[in-house]
Formats: sequence, C-alpha cells, structure tokens
Amino acid sequence: MEITLNPMTKELCRDFYKDFVLDLALFADPEQYKPYIYSEEACDAYYERYRNMGRIHLAVILGGKPIGEIVLKNIDLDRKCCAMGITMVNDSYKEKGYGTAAERMVLQYAFGELGMETVYADSLRGNLRSQHVLKKVGFKEIRQDDTFIYYECRKAYWKP
Repeated sequence: MEITLNPMTKELCRDFYKDFVLDLALFADPEQYKPYIYSEEACDAYYERYRNMGRIHLAVILGGKPIGEIVLKNIDLDRKCCAMGITMVNDSYKEKGYGTAAERMVLQYAFGELGMETVYADSLRGNLRSQHVLKKVGFKEIRQDDTFIYYECRKAYWKP
C-alpha cells in the first residue's frame, strides 16, 4: 500500500493525535519525557497555531488514515529555502519505509512546486532512526551542537 501527502485538516489532525504515542527518541533528556494524552481542544489549538504561522502542514496518509505529519516551516521565498520536520504517529508505522517515502515526496514538492533550492532539517543527536532516514533521502550533515545534528538538502545535488 502506498502513502500520499494531503493538506492537514482539523479532522486529520484529530485522527492523527488520537493514536499518537510520543517517542522517547525526541528527548535529549529522557527525564523530561511524559506520555502524550490526547485532548481535542489541545489538538485543535495546535492545528490552528500551525495554520496561522504560514507553515505547510501535511498529513501522511496510508489506507485513508493519517500515520504521520510533515511540516514545512521557516519558508523564505526570497532565499528559496525552508525547514522540514516529520513525525510518525507511533512505532507501528516506523521502520517500514513510510517516513522515507514521505520525506522523498515532500522534497519533490518543495523543490518542484515551491521552487525551493535548499531544505533544512535537524535531528536530536540520539535519534539514530531520524539521522538514517535524512541521509537516505539525500540530506547532508552541515553541523552539530551539543543537542542537534543539522542537515541540508540542496536541489542541485538531490536525486529523487
């Protein structure tokens, strides 16, 4: 079964977060981890906040169900660059190629439809899964700090 990327709607956002499980790999300090508890009001506020920030918020759809979300943010049309972030709903959809396919699709969209020349991303130093996928789809490491590894993917060298 193939995935699609669809504009995130309030309903898709609710469906996504009803099944969401927060990944411990998203925390530089595991002591800060607290399980995610779904709230329709909090989900709606999150959706509206992203909508009002001018971000491109996409749902990763598999079999009619949202299994991930991708956000293009910090969109700079003058410099032709933006940043990408991806979240999968829970571990049952990880390590199956869905995130890789979604990242490739969003790069195609950013370079082809939006006219971006560079897409940036980052990963917590301990999130080896994220780092592997970023490199696999064409991102190159550009720097590190104590918490993150920063990546870029340039249209000039990206191969779909």
